Order: sequence, then structure tokens, then C-alpha cells
Amino acid sequence: MSLTKNVLYFQAGVGVLANMFLFFFYIFKILGHRPKSRDLISCQLTFVHIMLVLSGGDIWLTDMFESLNIENDFKCKATFYINRVMRGLSICITCLLSVFQAVTISPSTSVLAKYKHKLKKYIIHALLCIWSFNLSFSSNQIFYVGGFTNVSETKHMKVTKYCSLFSMNSIIRGLILILTTSRDVFLVGVMLTTSTYMVILLFRHQKKCKHLHSNSHLRASPEKRATKTILLLVVFFVVMYWVDFFISSTSVLLWMYDPVLLTVQKFVMNAYPAITPLVQISSDSRIINVLKKRAVEALPDLKKK
Repeated sequence: MSLTKNVLYFQAGVGVLANMFLFFFYIFKILGHRPKSRDLISCQLTFVHIMLVLSGGDIWLTDMFESLNIENDFKCKATFYINRVMRGLSICITCLLSVFQAVTISPSTSVLAKYKHKLKKYIIHALLCIWSFNLSFSSNQIFYVGGFTNVSETKHMKVTKYCSLFSMNSIIRGLILILTTSRDVFLVGVMLTTSTYMVILLFRHQKKCKHLHSNSHLRASPEKRATKTILLLVVFFVVMYWVDFFISSTSVLLWMYDPVLLTVQKFVMNAYPAITPLVQISSDSRIINVLKKRAVEALPDLKKK
């Protein structure tokens, strides 16, 4: 069991450190000269992923609350609420990033081309709406989550070491499940649609380039690299999110949380926010150039030593 916990801590540690690096990089770019709109969206996504990892069941946020001697009931409500809000923000902002990239790479003859300037103009408004929606949508966690007690209660379902879910009316439970599923199905549908559109555009562009140049002279543009990265993230997100959603929904409907399934869910839940920043760092030429520059500057100092 300690090995499993160590793996989860390692996964969380990688996720937090990589996302913090990206977060400060995007902050620097946003405060700098002529920031890209995509940087603003990515900055929000990295912050959400930091909070998502920290609030992911019995990782660091719960440990911090315990060290501060905060009441167990408040700790559970706060942790679950933050986690649910961040999960909702993660899918919404990933969807927004996918839509933004699809519009950005659209050719001038496309129907989406006329939305390029409008989307850039209202990107902050879209992010504010996403935050407001998810903060209110996940408010039910405050009422149906509380501290776990050793008293045998059939109306309580233990989900972590310290927290349990309270029983709710079957109609309310079904309504919450339907609303959550509807939101997720819609957003995943949008992501898959925009991803298919981007794949078609990339295929046409590649085919056109092969007619104009030899393969040896082909070079991926920054927009093309960004599009491939976002496509990879969307596919990985969809797989991880629905595995997590299936485990959560099944457990709530059956009113039973298997310890093994809970461990798998924790691992799956942290997989996307941990791997996403590594993919972004490895595919962003600006970050690679900065790291190369720092490495070159550090070489003379290492030689002196």
C-alpha cells in the first residue's frame, strides 16, 4: 500500500512541478510584449491542473488541512468542492483551447475565419463565464460531502480516509448525474468535432505541401506544431476523463466505492494534469529555446568549476 501511495505522490509531484513551470512561463509571456490568446487559455489550464492534483483525494491539500487542525467536515467539503470545480474547469478549458485552435488555423475561405478576431476579443469573457458556471454547478458538493465517522451508517459511503458521501434522494442523484453527463457529452462532442476538423485541415495542408516541395524541405510551422499538440492532449483527455467518469458514476449509482477502484481513479484523475505540461513543454519551441539558451549560458560556469 505504501508503494501505491509513493507512486501517487511521485505522479502528483511531477504534475505540480511541471505545471508550475508552465504557469510562470505563461504569466511571463502574458505580462510581456504582445501575448498570444492561446497563452492566456493555457495559463488558466495549468493553474487548474495544479489545483486538481493538489485536491486529488488524500494527496497534499488534505494533508495540509490536517496539519492546520482544521475541522474534518470543513476539510472534506472544501477538498471535494475544489476538486469537482477543477475537474469541470479542466474539461471546459480544454474544449475552449480545442475550439480556439480550430478557428485559428482555419483558412480565410472557411466559415470559421470570420470568428477569428471575435474569439480573440471575447476570450476573457468566455473564461469568466466558464469559471462562474463551474463554481455554481459544483456547489452540491458542499451539502452531500462530510467527515467520515466510525459509526456504521448505511446512508454514508466512505470515499477517502477522512471523507464520506451522504445519501441523497434518488431523483436528485439522477438529476445531478444527467446534468453532469449532458455537460460532459456536449463538451467532449465539441472537442471531437474540432479535432476531426483540425485533422482534415492538417491532412490537406500536408498533401498540398507535398505537391509544392519535396519531403526533405517540409518543416512544421508553430501553428501546425501547436495543433498537433492540442490534438494529442484532446485524445488523451477524452480517454482519461471517461474512465474517471465511469468509475465515479458506477460507484455513486451502486453506492459502493471499492478501494482498488478508488486507487485506479486517483491515478487516472492525475494522469492528464501530470502528462499535459510535459507534452506542452516538449512541443513549445519558445520553451525549448529558453532552456537551450540557459544551458548555453550555464556551460562556461560549469567549465570554470
